[in-house]
Amino acid sequence: MEKVLITGSSGFIGSHLARYLIDKNFLVFSIDKIAPNFNHQSYKFINCDILNSQKLAKAILEIQPDAVIHLAARTDLNETEDINGYASNIQGVRNLVEAISYCPTVKRCVYTSSQLVCRVGYIPKHDEDYQPNTLYGQSKVLTEQIVKELDGGNTEWCLVRPTTVWGPQMSDHYQRFVRMIEKGRYFHVGNRPLYKSYSYVGNIIYQYYCLINAPKDQIHRQTFYLADYEPFTLREWTNALQRELGAKPIPTYPIFLVKLAARLGDALILLGLKDFPFNSFRLNNVLTEYVFDLSKTEKVCGSLPYSFDQAVSETVEWMRKLPQASK
Repeated sequence: MEKVLITGSSGFIGSHLARYLIDKNFLVFSIDKIAPNFNHQSYKFINCDILNSQKLAKAILEIQPDAVIHLAARTDLNETEDINGYASNIQGVRNLVEAISYCPTVKRCVYTSSQLVCRVGYIPKHDEDYQPNTLYGQSKVLTEQIVKELDGGNTEWCLVRPTTVWGPQMSDHYQRFVRMIEKGRYFHVGNRPLYKSYSYVGNIIYQYYCLINAPKDQIHRQTFYLADYEPFTLREWTNALQRELGAKPIPTYPIFLVKLAARLGDALILLGLKDFPFNSFRLNNVLTEYVFDLSKTEKVCGSLPYSFDQAVSETVEWMRKLPQASK
């Protein structure tokens, strides 16, 4: 049975991916700081911070994996003063790649970066055309540079840049977003369609699976964006969620009114209300389109298992099972 090591397998993508690979008859090993919420005879958890280089190297040598999928990272955008706050994305990655280089069994590695190596809305001209506008994005640029500098640990390797990922077990932020639609508190901003390349979690884990199984000449030293191949509009997505939830139709408000509300949010945050949910930064993300060329990913991975309608249906079904759904 082939062994796959996943770092960060207790996270959103990682937990889905671990279950998927177990179903595909892989022996899955997990390295994470947080214990998973499931057990299986083909799954083994190792409590380890990738910043602990000695413990990490020892664990990888003991596991002797055939493939490594790296997901562990600090992913929030809260750090604004010191990039070392994202040490997991920098020194942690260096520790991992160096540890892999000393493990002779590893044949294939997939290292996870982020679309935010470029600011939202900027489409890079080539793989090293970096335009980050956050410290998190800068840290992920360093992730990519370290992997390239160390040649992925002298294995067959590729880098991946996931976009926004949604679906069952998604973060509290996106759960609140769906709840707003359910309770009639969400609104459309203006009438622009606002196309987005988003990833349904069931499709992105399939793409990871394909990347650890594809022929070397299709993936080695390549960078892939991971998302559903067909972008959809923000209006299309939220209206589909609204219909599946059986919620009230979503109203549309003029852009100038929403911009005023965002500026109010900016002022409240400056006054100390850090958790205020709406501000100019969030509004800019809503209004900025991002559509990536996924032809290279599609060539390697082929058709995806979930349609847009299936993804919406499964997400809402999961939301209805949560305790908050009855409130």
